[in-house]
Amino acid sequence: MNEQTMQRLEYTQVKESLKEYAVTYIGKEHVERMRPMTVVKAVKSALQETAEAAELIRHGASVPLPSLDGMETIFSLLGKGYIFTEADFGSVGTFVNSCRQLKKYMAGKSAVAPRVASYAGSLYELDELRHEIERCIRHGRVDDAASGDLAKVRKKIAVVDERMKKRMDALLSKHKSILQENLVSMRGGRYVIPVKKEHRKLVQGSVLDESASGQTVYIEPSEVASLQYELNALRAEEAREETKVLSMLTGLLESYEHELRINAEAVGGYDFLFAKAKYARAIGGCPAEVNDTGVIDVREAVHPLLGRGMVPLDFSIGRSYRTLIITGPNTGGKTVALKTVGLLTLMVQSGLLVPAAPGSMFAVFNNVSADIGDGQSIEQSLSTFSSHVKNLVDILHNANRSTLVLIDEMASGTDPGEGVGLSIAVLEELYRRGATVVATTHFNEIKRFAAAAPGFENARMEFDTESLEPLYRLRIGEAGRSYAFVIASKLGMPESVLNRSRQLTAGARADGDGVDFSGVVDLPAFVPPEVASNKFEEETVTGDGERFEVGDSVFIPSLGRSGIVYAAEDAMGNVGVQVKKEKFAINKKRLKPFIGKEQLYPDEYAFDIVFDTKENRKKKKMMSKRHVDGLTIVRKPNE
Repeated sequence: MNEQTMQRLEYTQVKESLKEYAVTYIGKEHVERMRPMTVVKAVKSALQETAEAAELIRHGASVPLPSLDGMETIFSLLGKGYIFTEADFGSVGTFVNSCRQLKKYMAGKSAVAPRVASYAGSLYELDELRHEIERCIRHGRVDDAASGDLAKVRKKIAVVDERMKKRMDALLSKHKSILQENLVSMRGGRYVIPVKKEHRKLVQGSVLDESASGQTVYIEPSEVASLQYELNALRAEEAREETKVLSMLTGLLESYEHELRINAEAVGGYDFLFAKAKYARAIGGCPAEVNDTGVIDVREAVHPLLGRGMVPLDFSIGRSYRTLIITGPNTGGKTVALKTVGLLTLMVQSGLLVPAAPGSMFAVFNNVSADIGDGQSIEQSLSTFSSHVKNLVDILHNANRSTLVLIDEMASGTDPGEGVGLSIAVLEELYRRGATVVATTHFNEIKRFAAAAPGFENARMEFDTESLEPLYRLRIGEAGRSYAFVIASKLGMPESVLNRSRQLTAGARADGDGVDFSGVVDLPAFVPPEVASNKFEEETVTGDGERFEVGDSVFIPSLGRSGIVYAAEDAMGNVGVQVKKEKFAINKKRLKPFIGKEQLYPDEYAFDIVFDTKENRKKKKMMSKRHVDGLTIVRKPNE
């Protein structure tokens, strides 16, 4: 699977959410390595496991999952000559005991969760290691029972320590008047008494420390020096005996390294499995059916990162059609629908339960490719279009019968005519390659193509024309529209402007060339030199009786386009025609009537709105109100 596609579909965010439910380092590693599988049998097996684990949790079962705290460090030091500490063996002992409990627990769940319970059969109980750790380590230290020699030396230490305490009690009584406090303390493992600094010379012995204020010195009296030496020697012997015990346990631990690693991997696998089950419960996930025939048929599906904030999606593809074109207004949910289908497909192929109605079906694909932007850009740049085309090139390179292709806003970012043509050609090629395709668009030409082409189908996102709110419901089998006129009308757009919009759109549908923007205001027009010197009258009559008036829409067969008459016929029979952004002088014999001005504009329509510049129109408005010194309007010959 393509990494960029998984990022675009927010698969990485799902993994981050899933990781929060894992409690062991190996379980988290499993989440990190999780990728969509491409074999139907493997996907079915993974889904069944997750469903069984979710069922155990649903019935309130508390799975005794062993902790791996401290085990990662232990595994990294095994075989390195390191002697493990009492704390290390405490972690090992806890882990081994927990594995034993987990195995026992799963043995009782084989009837309700046979596949999940069966994995506990790989756990080793490691009785010898567990017994030795329990015998030798108790309460975080090496126990007396771990070694006969250790027990003997600790008895000697107890005897000498008792003699030392009695001797120190006697010294406290003897020097009571010169002590800062009447107590015995330790410094560096040696017994000392706190003597006032001014009386330090009254006590024979070694000064081992001094208080922060300098008013107290801590002296080891010479009367106990021999006992202190004997005690230190015994403690060193005790440390050697403890090291022998820890070394023996380390050797035993290393002899079970293989079994311990198997247990740790099994526990990490269980942690990963139950993390998926817990995540499924959090998002309302259900098991899905899978196939390798390209059929997706889901009901009440929601995006897991949106949850209840999303209107459930009903979606189907792969039976009578394998390319679906989704249309509808901006913010109507087209992109969310696209991402939902793609992300849930990746999740199902990862063995995750998904938030969709039980019985929903997903196809297993070898590859999922997506070209999805943020969908919120106000203007499309060349770099955006270049990126879009590069994505399409990559998609076409890899597309086959086992590919799911998701494309958001086809034909965006470039000239609509060329963009539509390129988009349709891409759709045709993807269809020939057998890919399953879901795409969104605003363009009517693509909708019409989908309505006519076999194996293609239209769908629309529903929209409430009264409240001007998107309903986020997908209706398959119907082409949508942008609702621009409805929204504009509800928001108070003048009816004359709306009528003009409808007429332009109707004319575009008639010639199939997109909306004719020849009348757009405020855009500078290129005027060829041969046109700039002509003179025009207000209207003219053609030789065969055809009249062309300013404002008429005419068709130019040689260009295959329509235009608007902005100047009547001159003495040479040339008519001024504006085609999109350019103005031309075209002989009347090369023109055909298309739509009369009475059908395009209301009576007494001010054509300077269409043909004059914004700057000139502002000047005329100012002149109509008052005299302004120096204000002039200069027109070129063709104006």
